[in-house]
Amino acid sequence: MHSPEFLAASNRLTIDLTALADNWRAMNERSGKARAAAVLKADAYGIGVAHAAPTLYAAGARDFFVADAEEGAELRPLLPDARIYILAGMWPGNEELFFANDLVPIINSEEQLAGFMAALSERGDHPCVLHVDTGMNRLGLSVEEAVALAHDPARPASFSPVLVMSHLACGDDPKHPMNLYQLQRFREVAAAFEGVPASLANSGGVFLGGDYHFDLTRPGIAVYGGEAVNDAVNPMKPVVTAEARILQLRTVPSGGTASYGASARFTRDSRIATVAIGYADGYHRSVSGGGVTLRQAMPSGAFGFLHGRKVPHVGRVTMDLSLFDVTDLPERAVRAGDYIELFGRNVAIDDVARAGGTIGYELLTSLGHRYCRTYVCGA
Repeated sequence: MHSPEFLAASNRLTIDLTALADNWRAMNERSGKARAAAVLKADAYGIGVAHAAPTLYAAGARDFFVADAEEGAELRPLLPDARIYILAGMWPGNEELFFANDLVPIINSEEQLAGFMAALSERGDHPCVLHVDTGMNRLGLSVEEAVALAHDPARPASFSPVLVMSHLACGDDPKHPMNLYQLQRFREVAAAFEGVPASLANSGGVFLGGDYHFDLTRPGIAVYGGEAVNDAVNPMKPVVTAEARILQLRTVPSGGTASYGASARFTRDSRIATVAIGYADGYHRSVSGGGVTLRQAMPSGAFGFLHGRKVPHVGRVTMDLSLFDVTDLPERAVRAGDYIELFGRNVAIDDVARAGGTIGYELLTSLGHRYCRTYVCGA
């Protein structure tokens, strides 16, 4: 039963926690002998960590990754006995967050390693993860630095990582040669740290197969229903459905224009729905059907879904409003007050993202605060 606030909202999100749990279980099963963690950074990819974390824990996840110590401290009361890894690592001044909340820092550099060891000298042993860069050139010790550290006889006994990890640069492209290169480099590191669990695969890496799974996989976007592999059918269930209310219907005659810059031009008499959604809500201006040029964007723009069929977005997305062409629907079928699905069960979030030259991750993590949210099980 939806709340009166949800039923009256200008724009709203339905978040299916059953689909979220099912997606994690599917990725855990695909991980074979490895266990699957869950990534909860950026407020659980925008859907709300307070709901996502308990759902994924109940599904069986026990390892969780977040971006920074502040996110970890927020997560700890929700998951009192889970292992929480901090991707940004430990820095001088935030050590207390790690020790007070039992957070596991990921060591990304020699500087972080030195700082972590200094913290241990004052506070005693604490688990950590060693991050090794195998080709992404973003974060992590080099393979050579990591192997040298593993074989360093002067390495303090208190430095005993609970995990060694790396991150795939091209896991979403199964044919990319970088995947095999990184796998080979990571195997060098895993062999040097024999007996220490290893983790390489993100969502795309899970689909690359067992060679990439090691001991722990780290599915992220796939758990939230997004595409993990380019140019492939997405097997994951949609988790988030975004809808917005039609505020007004109007007729524009053939030859007329609409929106800023007269960017929508009509070659037939058209019925246009003005909808309460805009870039302030994370519905990016770049998904506009006209007037916005963006490299690699789909020229047709995004589509919504209304009364059983897709309807094209026209003109420019503005801060609070967007226009959809509903001419091809029966005139009496569409009324002010109806809701258009922006993405969800009928319009894949990644299709909307492609229309805007971006990715599903960005749409999810950009969801604004004006949506009225409802969390359901088996919507």
